[in-house]
Amino acid sequence: MGERTSTQFPPHIIDQWAGLGFDLPALFSAGHLGERLGIRILEASPERVVGTLPVEGNTQPYGLLHGGASAALAETLASVGAMLHAGPNKIAVGVDLNCTHHRGVRSGTVTGVATPAHTGRTSATYDITITDERGKRVCTARLTSALRPAAGQQQAAEPTAPVSPTP
Repeated sequence: MGERTSTQFPPHIIDQWAGLGFDLPALFSAGHLGERLGIRILEASPERVVGTLPVEGNTQPYGLLHGGASAALAETLASVGAMLHAGPNKIAVGVDLNCTHHRGVRSGTVTGVATPAHTGRTSATYDITITDERGKRVCTARLTSALRPAAGQQQAAEPTAPVSPTP
């Protein structure tokens, strides 16, 4: 923990966000929770996000990787993918996360890979596979995010019924 890694972004993503005043690795990171858990984002694009999580420090009382840590890794990776898909004019907000835990892990590092199942105008869904160092599947997850206008961006007006004056 505490190591700073440089996330690899494809050139078109760097170009898309250039000049907007954002630190891409900081913006598309695991945030404070991810820092505490030791999550490292290695590669990030709308098509694929890869990150790791150490088992040490993230175990439950039986000494196994905590399911919540796997869930945090999954949500982090998929959120980064959804934010990159949405672009700088929108934000991605997770609305549904589900995880299936397949096997316990007691040591080492797990790796998560998030890939899109659906990328639309108002939502994005990512499938996440988390594996141990032997390539054995530890967890399968799916996150759906709502894509909303970023602060300062205009949202399309919702059609409303005409309001009648009250007598």
